[in-house]
Amino acid sequence: MDFTTLTALSPLDGRYAQKAAPLRPFLSEYALIRYRVLIEVRWLQHLADEPALPELKTLDPPVKDVLNSVVDHFTHEDARRVKELERETNHDVKAVEYFLRQKLDGVSSSAQSLAPFLHFASTSEDINNLAYALMLRDARQRVLLPLMRAINADLRLLAHRYADLPMLARTHGQPASPTTLGKELANFVHRLKRQTEQFAHVQVLGKFNGAVGNFNAHVVAYPDADWIGIGERFVASLGLDPTRYSTQIEPHDWIAEYCQTLLRFNTIIIDLCRDIWGYVSLGYFRPRAVANEVGSSTMPHKINPIEFENAEGNLGVANALLAFLAGKLPTSRWQRDLTDSTVLRNIAVALGHSLISLESCQRGLAKLDADAERIARDLDDSWEVLAEAVQTVMRRYGIADAYEQLKALTRGQQITEAALKEFVAGLDLPADAKARLVGLRPADYVGLAARLARDI
Repeated sequence: MDFTTLTALSPLDGRYAQKAAPLRPFLSEYALIRYRVLIEVRWLQHLADEPALPELKTLDPPVKDVLNSVVDHFTHEDARRVKELERETNHDVKAVEYFLRQKLDGVSSSAQSLAPFLHFASTSEDINNLAYALMLRDARQRVLLPLMRAINADLRLLAHRYADLPMLARTHGQPASPTTLGKELANFVHRLKRQTEQFAHVQVLGKFNGAVGNFNAHVVAYPDADWIGIGERFVASLGLDPTRYSTQIEPHDWIAEYCQTLLRFNTIIIDLCRDIWGYVSLGYFRPRAVANEVGSSTMPHKINPIEFENAEGNLGVANALLAFLAGKLPTSRWQRDLTDSTVLRNIAVALGHSLISLESCQRGLAKLDADAERIARDLDDSWEVLAEAVQTVMRRYGIADAYEQLKALTRGQQITEAALKEFVAGLDLPADAKARLVGLRPADYVGLAARLARDI
């Protein structure tokens, strides 16, 4: 059976293939090979600039041009050639070394002397940990962060648009002190911004210190070279922060932080999706109709909040993987076992489902319109929510048992405007306080909600 999106086992390569496409340049098998090639080339170039290795001469222009061209113009055909070599060697990183040898073959008279310094004193994990670091860094910077910030910007616009729209709040699902629709959205803006910035600042680490982290082979070959400095300068030249202490593998603590922070962002989006789903169910939000879309195969009237449902479902998958990755990757038996290798390949799956979810949520937000009349009806039917206001003013002026009096009047009962005003009229309160309470309507009792929403 030929592989197509219809025969793919994973929805990321099937149903969602187009939606997951932005991550492919950074997280695919092709991308992993490309980043490995980049690191092998940069390590050779880095060593050539180190005076402590006299046998490795400065690279001549033809060699520099070939090496830079391999990195800058790495093609899918190049990746296929590496995979062919891997089938021969049964080793993915060694295949990259042999690929580069072939690229350098016959370039210049000095090129042959470079072969021994390809992958010099390196273990496969030196290459792989840096490759994954660059993959995750670039996927974050180029795909995830722009989308996270765009969602927050869209939410902020909605928070400002509906900052002054009073809305009945619900605690435990029951009518509670009113808020504004904009303020409820502003809550999510504030939470998401914090997690976005934490995600943006997760330190991306890398190690380049040999088979068990001690520069063993390096020192025996060149005892007088500053290998700690050489290795750390190389890692830093890639835009990463060096890890000085490790076994064969970089400890992956930073990847756990990366996954956990993204998981927290995703969890807030789940909370948002569930709230908006509820508001759509109440009629507070009306999803805008899109021509030719079908809401139900049998009920023509349906406009379902499917974007938020899709986002919630995919985020569940993403978060399950992110939690597993964060818990698994920092653990390894002694100086190295191979369990992290196969697990790391699933980072793309976690990020892919995250991407699909966030884009779905963003599409859903773009379709929302508030139904001000529907929201107002709930407020007008909920005069009991002013019990908090009345009893708090009573407390200010020293009226005994204020809470208990309002509890007896309102608990479990729907209170009318007339009944509440009659109660207030009988209170021993200053005239201005009494007038303020008599004139208060549920839609007015929103505190500083509108200001908070406008300020976000």
